[in-house]
Amino acid sequence: MALAIFDLDETLISADSDQAWGDFVAKRGLVDEAEHRRQSLAFYHDYKNGELDIDAYMRFSCTVLAMYDMDTLEALRAEFFEERVKPLLLPRASELVDRHRDQGDCPIVVTATIEFITRPIVSYFGIEHLIAPTPEVRNGRYTGEVTGTPSFREGKVTRMQEWLEHSGETLSGSYFYSDSRNDLPLLELVDHPVAVDPDPVLRAVAEARRWPVISLRE
Repeated sequence: MALAIFDLDETLISADSDQAWGDFVAKRGLVDEAEHRRQSLAFYHDYKNGELDIDAYMRFSCTVLAMYDMDTLEALRAEFFEERVKPLLLPRASELVDRHRDQGDCPIVVTATIEFITRPIVSYFGIEHLIAPTPEVRNGRYTGEVTGTPSFREGKVTRMQEWLEHSGETLSGSYFYSDSRNDLPLLELVDHPVAVDPDPVLRAVAEARRWPVISLRE
């Protein structure tokens, strides 16, 4: 069995789920809309440019979680999935995941977007295994912090290695599908790196190293 590893945002779905969540909560009036949009856009630009401060971004991503109780957040997340996530789902991405599963491979998603947002999306694809930043919970509420290493850039390698040690799996024969330059550390570790609708930096690297470049968009 080989691992079929997938990035999530702008790889299996057509946009960034954290950006979509931020827009959703801003429009609902759950945060100051203008300030939240300003910060969200700044972090997104830093991410695209390979300059993201992951610790600051994690605190920003978890801010809303610390403001509301679990029942309220779960209801909001269900509405978010129906309203904002479903239009981002890519049929060709589902087909790719299913093809790996039919081959006997083990699908797994590794993403820098927090687990609260990404778990329902990954479940939609029928994928059991998710590596994502984990928001901290104390006394039944989110604290606004994350636990452990955020799965971003080299952190994806760290978290992947921890998962391998726990599961007993290896990277022998493994695939990794991603759109982003930020995922080069993990792309360089797998046997079959694949660039999916890549950003310009990743496209250049993929072409220079003769990695496959594919599109999952219509």
